[in-house]
Amino acid sequence: QVPRAPSQPLAGSESRRFTSKHSKKALKASLTLGILLGMFFVAWLPFFVTNVAQAVCDCVPAGFFDVLTWLGYCNSTMNPIIYPLFMRDFKRAMGKFLPCCRRSAEPRPSAISLSMRNSNSGPRAPTSLKNVL
Repeated sequence: QVPRAPSQPLAGSESRRFTSKHSKKALKASLTLGILLGMFFVAWLPFFVTNVAQAVCDCVPAGFFDVLTWLGYCNSTMNPIIYPLFMRDFKRAMGKFLPCCRRSAEPRPSAISLSMRNSNSGPRAPTSLKNVL
């Protein structure tokens, strides 16, 4: 259930729509998090278990250990693929910076506006030690 303020009563159908909308978002967020954590554990758990076994009995072949290490590295390469598949905000952010992902309707930022934004130049409010602390 979604908590609401007592001063803002919602109609029955509007309340159900509001709850349904937020439950869909929560379900999608849970699914994304579950996939990311599942991929992480599948990729890195064998490496860490084998690492502990290697420290205890020194019985793990070097080639097998290398394969498990590279499995963990593959997980790091999968994250940039998983995030855009499930997160709309991530897609939008990447679309702003990568020309291949930009939509034709979005204006392309000019080099001058990017350099002005990144250079921290321009009008600034006077700062003093009191304002900082």
